[in-house]
Amino acid sequence: MARAAADVLPLREGLIVAPSAEAFGPFDAIGGGHPIPTEGSERGGRRALDIARSLGAGDALLVLLSGGASALMAVPAEGLTLDDKQKTTSQLLRAGADIHALNTVRKHLSAIKGGWLAASARGPVHTLAISDVVGDDVSVIASGPTVADVSTFDDARRLLDRYGGTGAYPASVVARLDRGTRGEVADTPKPGSAALARSTIEVIGSRRDAMRGARERASSLGYSVIVVDDAVTGDARAAAVSHLRAALARASTEPRPLCIVSSGETTVTVRGHGKGGRNQEFVLAAVPEGSQAPFVVVSVGTDGVDGPTDAAGAIGDSTTLARARASGLDPQRFLDDNNTYEFFNILDDLIRTGPTGTNVGDLQLLLLA
Repeated sequence: MARAAADVLPLREGLIVAPSAEAFGPFDAIGGGHPIPTEGSERGGRRALDIARSLGAGDALLVLLSGGASALMAVPAEGLTLDDKQKTTSQLLRAGADIHALNTVRKHLSAIKGGWLAASARGPVHTLAISDVVGDDVSVIASGPTVADVSTFDDARRLLDRYGGTGAYPASVVARLDRGTRGEVADTPKPGSAALARSTIEVIGSRRDAMRGARERASSLGYSVIVVDDAVTGDARAAAVSHLRAALARASTEPRPLCIVSSGETTVTVRGHGKGGRNQEFVLAAVPEGSQAPFVVVSVGTDGVDGPTDAAGAIGDSTTLARARASGLDPQRFLDDNNTYEFFNILDDLIRTGPTGTNVGDLQLLLLA
């Protein structure tokens, strides 16, 4: 996005914050962390605020957002530290919070999210966003640094109770949210806020673009294709079973070979001690459901990253269970321990793409012969 902008616009200066950022032309670069913010994330967020505040009323700020920016660009609110935000994000992820819940809390612990970046600029702010959020809610994409926020401190505080209770979070985080609920801290800019009157946003890419690309590629390879428009959401294990059952029922009258394309973003509640990601859990939970017929099931993160691993996701097929038994592996034990990475690594069924540079959520494929 930065290179395209530099090709067509007379940019004076700019900043790229990405997992592996390279400076070029008018752009400085800072490497941020994902899914947990790092010191680079904080430096990137503070630099972005500095740029916004330095602009005059006649200067325009162009903001190019992609999924993942909530972690990549982080500025703790007054009274909080980066460590507070890291611990809070980790707890919410482990407890199975979806992106809406996660970003509601993030916005109320931040000096840049929830509209605060745009509010720091005196001139017009134009945002182009690539969405990793089901429904493309622009206030949730990257925690909405340039748009109004309808969520409140009350909402964020209730989410702590829902995802682990206050004892699971830093005391400073709980104290800030409590102060916010009492009106002692200014809430995020709301719809109609004068501070955001000159801010506009447009979504230029989403999960449907990924599905369209998959459909076109599958068709070129000779597959009949079904595209499931409804997003795959919820707990990864439960979603995998219900999705596969519905897909197999729908496929019963379709010509073969058949490719069923879907997308969305699931969650994982971590109860074990292993390593994995939502896409790997999705595939391992799905495999037993399709074992009666020749099939292949794939689930990948479009950014090339699945959880705290070097894999984008995994692939399973009608031979997975037999190969697991031959290797002495109990699939359910690995699933119960949230250790799907190790399971698929032993079978050599992890998908490793490396970072793709674009995040539009997760993509699933089901192939039937």
